[in-house]
Amino acid sequence: MSGIPPFRILRAKPLWIANGVITGVLALLFAVFYVGANIDPVDHMSKLPVGLVNADKGAAAGGKQVSLGAQITESIRKSTASGGRIDWKVMDEKEMKEELGKGKLYGALVVPADFTSSTTELAGTATTGTPARPTLTVLTNQSAGSLGSSLARTATTQAAANASLQLGKQLTAETGAQQAKLPAAARVLLADPAAVTVEDGHPLGSHSGLGLTAFYYALTLAVIGMLSANVISGQVDHALGYTHNDMGPLRLHRPLIRATRVQTLAISSTLMAGLSLLMGTLVMVGAVGIMGMDASHLPLLWLYSVCAIAVTGIGAITLLAVFGTPGMLVVTLVFIGMAVPTAGATTPLQALPGFYRFLAEFEPLRQITGGIRSILYYDAQGDAGLTRGWVMLAAGLVAAALFGFGVLGWYDRKGLHRIPAETKPEKTAVPA
Repeated sequence: MSGIPPFRILRAKPLWIANGVITGVLALLFAVFYVGANIDPVDHMSKLPVGLVNADKGAAAGGKQVSLGAQITESIRKSTASGGRIDWKVMDEKEMKEELGKGKLYGALVVPADFTSSTTELAGTATTGTPARPTLTVLTNQSAGSLGSSLARTATTQAAANASLQLGKQLTAETGAQQAKLPAAARVLLADPAAVTVEDGHPLGSHSGLGLTAFYYALTLAVIGMLSANVISGQVDHALGYTHNDMGPLRLHRPLIRATRVQTLAISSTLMAGLSLLMGTLVMVGAVGIMGMDASHLPLLWLYSVCAIAVTGIGAITLLAVFGTPGMLVVTLVFIGMAVPTAGATTPLQALPGFYRFLAEFEPLRQITGGIRSILYYDAQGDAGLTRGWVMLAAGLVAAALFGFGVLGWYDRKGLHRIPAETKPEKTAVPA
């Protein structure tokens, strides 16, 4: 045994340099991914989809048919005031409700059926009593993400207010000399005639976390898969005798069972797949059964949860097997560092910088969140994110298998075993 005091190792520069580089890079990357993605969502917002519905039936005015709703929606659609931040989707009410119910719209602006008739009657009713003020309705959609819904609400409310002021200028010009006969309150009303009301376009249950339960449920699945991969990988190594297993003050070590890297990955992946049945069940029991999360399609939710944990876990095990000790850092960055900001749940993808939108195309948490959101909020509709979720889970599993078994097979063929085979002792001649 060496007589060197243990604390003298703190004088070793390589120890400080190696750990400083690793932890410093990790700190920098997490700051870039987490803070950088969300530092200015309004400035980065581009083409946030918002519905624009003209349900106005028009009315006769001055001997001709007038539709102020069509005039308003057309002016909003052609307006450059949003600077390209809003993608106005002109549609009818039925289509708008369907798109809100699939999470494809973050909100909508609706011109009601009686808008023109209410507006044309405004000047006349103003002289005889309390006028019936026309309304423009702003619909929100928290199921698509609370921040995205809030951004859409702000932009839509502003567009409605601007439309009301433009309409007020038109009404003021049309009344002309009659302005002097109107009460002061009526003149003010004519200058800004439309009231803006805000309603929930796709209501959720009270136990839906204001549209965030899908994200936190998906994050739970991803974190469970990632952490379980670390546990299973370590336990398989211990069972095969490659590592010690410390249990408090006790150190256990099993006899070595030689296994190739490919065999070790196959054992770990099989264990992960089997235990995912247990983990997926308990996650659903905890979230739905114990905590009371609003959920439907429970058999489908269970199956999707099991598959999400299995694929995430096998992917993490693969990275641990290929990269060794640094693999845990890679796993943390892939499944947490880059995943949370690009999941599209807290900040909409349309409000992220371009680099993060690129990451979101294949980051696993975004795919899992889309599937869970479809099951919880959108009646498990395939085009609401569930189909993409299944396809990307399958693609992730195939990619992990090809990458893991391909690289580890190459390691084995090159003789890069975890413990090299013992060298046979050379035979020496025994003197007579």
